Amino acid sequence: MSLLYNIFINLLIFGMKVLSLFDDKTKKGVEGRKESLRKVKANFSKSDKVIWMHASSLGEYEQGLPVLEKLKENFSDHKILVTFFSPSGYEHVVKRKNKADVICYLPFDKKSYIKEFVDQFDVQLFFTVKYDYWYNLLEVLKSKGVKTYVISALFYDRQSFFTSYGKWFVEQLKMNIDWIFHQTEMSYALAKTVGLSQSSVTGDTRFDRVKQLRDRNNHVDFIREFIGNDMAVVFGSSWQAEEKIAEEVSQLSPYAKLIIAPHDLKRVQNLKQMFPEALLYSEIDRSVKNSDSTVLIIDSIGLLSKLYSYADIAVVGGGFHDAGLHNILEAATFGVPVIFGNHYKKNPEADELIAVDGGRSFENTGLAADFVLFLINNGELLQSMSEKAENFVSEKPESTELILRKILS
Repeated sequence: MSLLYNIFINLLIFGMKVLSLFDDKTKKGVEGRKESLRKVKANFSKSDKVIWMHASSLGEYEQGLPVLEKLKENFSDHKILVTFFSPSGYEHVVKRKNKADVICYLPFDKKSYIKEFVDQFDVQLFFTVKYDYWYNLLEVLKSKGVKTYVISALFYDRQSFFTSYGKWFVEQLKMNIDWIFHQTEMSYALAKTVGLSQSSVTGDTRFDRVKQLRDRNNHVDFIREFIGNDMAVVFGSSWQAEEKIAEEVSQLSPYAKLIIAPHDLKRVQNLKQMFPEALLYSEIDRSVKNSDSTVLIIDSIGLLSKLYSYADIAVVGGGFHDAGLHNILEAATFGVPVIFGNHYKKNPEADELIAVDGGRSFENTGLAADFVLFLINNGELLQSMSEKAENFVSEKPESTELILRKILS
């Protein structure tokens, strides 16, 4: 199986290089990996003690960040490395202030690439977030005696570990991972069925992260002036489906203010065609207070989590197709009922939020739009769902503290 895995890695490298000729996102990942070794050589010496967090993309980065920040506090003399697999995660994080000394792409998981990369510094502790496992990397780290962890692990029954050919993958984790911190009891129980017993249930670190959002300054210029005394519905990380909901709500509830933050800024032009009278955030000024527009399009990145603090209702994107539901907790933490599609198998928090009636899921956009309109006109239900959403986040355990306690023991 080791041979087959390495053949797969070589095919992956070849495939991504070919795809990069036609796809800009893939090209960024391929070209970015050429810089990874240079970055660590330029910023680390071979004697530098390094704490290393790997995240597949932005969501996993946000999930691991509370743990990384606490580790930095406890090991202030260590340097910090953050690696990504996805260009979207890398590009978002590299543009903003952070506590890492180096942010780069994870080299392709070819053993020679990994060895050369890891030999440039002294890794003291490594953790990957959720379920991004690269087996040559884990083997090389273990051979160097590095403590390795999985943070906010989420095992589900369709993973390779639970297939007829999954034994090799399970053995790799048994041999090379020191401890697995599970998000849920179900994940923990599933892992134990294949003998992955070096683990405990510590919850989801994203709850720690979103609790922190409440305490920071969440002011966004001109948003309060735009909303005025009306209700505000924020469409976060919207795709075409969520924008269709916005269109229907706009037509049938002319006094609600809609704030649309698309998943991809390339959708801004589509939104302007859909909402010709909409304001663009990049062009807004203080005269917004006297504007008749009921739609504001956010054509800037990095504002969404703050915008949720202004919302009465949130519609979160990704749940009406298989791309994956975006972060619903960033809205729920502010006591905002969350509406989303029903494609969220890898998001157990969605089922939990629905169970406490802090959110609702719908199989199509028409039903979702109808419910948003119903909430706008039903203050009692809106208040009830708001309280339940906020309590849902507040009552979660401090996952980061449980993880740090184990790592530092």
